[in-house]
Order: sequence, then structure tokens, then C-alpha cells
Amino acid sequence: MKWTTLEGRAPRIIAHRGASGYRPEHTLEGYALAAAQGADVLEPDLVMSRDGVLFVRHDLGLARSTDIASRAGFAARARGAEGARDWRVSDFDAAEIDSLRAVQPLPERGRQFDGQFVVPRFAAALDLLAALSGEQGRALALYPELKHPGYFRALGLDPAAALEAELAPRTLLGEASPVWVQCFDHGVLREVKERCGNPCFALLEKVPDSASELAALLHDLSTWAQGVAPDKHLLWDEAGDATGLVDMAHGAGLEVHAWTFRDDRSPAPFATPREEFAFAFAQGVDALFCDFPDSAVSARAAFASG
Repeated sequence: MKWTTLEGRAPRIIAHRGASGYRPEHTLEGYALAAAQGADVLEPDLVMSRDGVLFVRHDLGLARSTDIASRAGFAARARGAEGARDWRVSDFDAAEIDSLRAVQPLPERGRQFDGQFVVPRFAAALDLLAALSGEQGRALALYPELKHPGYFRALGLDPAAALEAELAPRTLLGEASPVWVQCFDHGVLREVKERCGNPCFALLEKVPDSASELAALLHDLSTWAQGVAPDKHLLWDEAGDATGLVDMAHGAGLEVHAWTFRDDRSPAPFATPREEFAFAFAQGVDALFCDFPDSAVSARAAFASG
């Protein structure tokens, strides 16, 4: 079949935080599993340690996805009241974070791998990208998201500079790099584009209600970004009809990467996750963030075969 993505190719499957439906999120093992399941892109979120090292985590707090609460030596460094205690990543040196182990943050998912995997540095994810691409003989991409850049800059840390420092010695800068960058802070993202040159995608949690304002936003982004990464619910209305966002973005020359598709969450207004995938494919979405990459790869194959 002829795909209606911007480049006319099959949509890419992005392993959201790795194969996070099967392994604790943001672990090297989860990324390796995602690649084995056929994912095209591996997605790490990036935060910073107190001494300026990029780590692969989603939250500013470490309690949700690591075993830090069980570490007696760190107990006194928790913030917050009893019942809401957490440990800020920015309060710890890199060597201390290295000592932690990942746990499953979602109660509905299996915990059999808790405590087995390290909390990886971004450098380790870059090394894994090279290793997996070589092993599989195909071009995988890595798609880091800079989390909370304003927070870290207020502490005197600079995620954009740290990102450049990791990519430059590996010759991973520039438009042809397999490392793409995403961020909700479009000012910081544009700065990354200017200093690194890598493909950049503007995360969107909401869009203007006015069609003219949305068109203006997309036009502005098209002058420097390669695409937009909207919440998937911006692609359809409550009845499951297309909102036109994909067509508008494509008309502006922007790719559309939609998030997040999960087998273990309600696909409403669609009846099944497979129907939700099919709608996204039919709309021409260029890439999909997925917690269960194997399901997405299977759905893509089924849609292509008609």
C-alpha cells in the first residue's frame, strides 16, 4: 500500500521509554527488548544529576521509578511530608545515582524485574544505540526528550549544553544524525537546533482552538523544526473523527509523531487498541510512541496488508 505519511513511508514505531510495557521504564534492557521487537526508535527522557551528568529518567523525583526509598543511607535527603516523600535527582551526584536500581512505576504492570537494572546515563544509551544498530544491521534512532530544562537551568545546569557535549565526540551532531531531540519548551528546543543541528520535534500537549492560530503556530515551527509530537487525543474528537491536525501539519511540511499508545489503557473512543492504531495509520501519522512495541509493529503490518 501507499502510506500517507509525509515521506510516503511506513510510520516509525517509537519505543516509549523502551519496551516499558514489559520492563521497568528507561532501562538498557527495555531498550534492547524494544529493538528486538522491531521498534525503529528508542526514546529516553533526560534529567541531570547535581554534578551535571545526563541520566535517563522521566521524573525530577527518583521515588517512582527507582529503589531509592529502600536505601537507608539516602533517607534523610528526602523532600516532602510523610506519604509524599521523594528524592530530587538534582540533589544527587552521578555516582550516587549509579548505585540505584530501576523498579516498575505502574502498579498494573509486572514487578518481576524490580531491582535488577541500573539507572542508565545518557552516554550508556548512546553506546547501546550503536551496538544495537550494528547487531541488527539496521538504522535505529534515539529520540531523547529534555525534561524540565528551566528547572535545571535555574540550578546552574544546562541540559542543552550537556546534550551537545555527549553528541559531539561521537559525531552525532547535525541533520543526518540518528539522534533526534524533543521538548515541550520550544525555546530550548530551538536553541538545541541552532547549536546541534539535529532533527527537532516540538512536543504539543494542546493546540490553539482557532484554525488560523494553529496554522500560524505550525508555520512558525516549520521554519526550524522537523515535526510536531502531539498528544494522540489531539488527532481525533470525542466521536473518533479526525480533527485535521495531521493534514495541517503535513501541509506545513511537518512530520507528526503521536503519543502515547498503550495496550493496557482504554483506547476510547475506539473499541480496541488495534482500531486506535489503524486510525492513526489511516491519518498518515509519521511515528507513534508505544509502550508495547511488538503490538504496534504487528498492527502496522496488519494495516499494510489491508
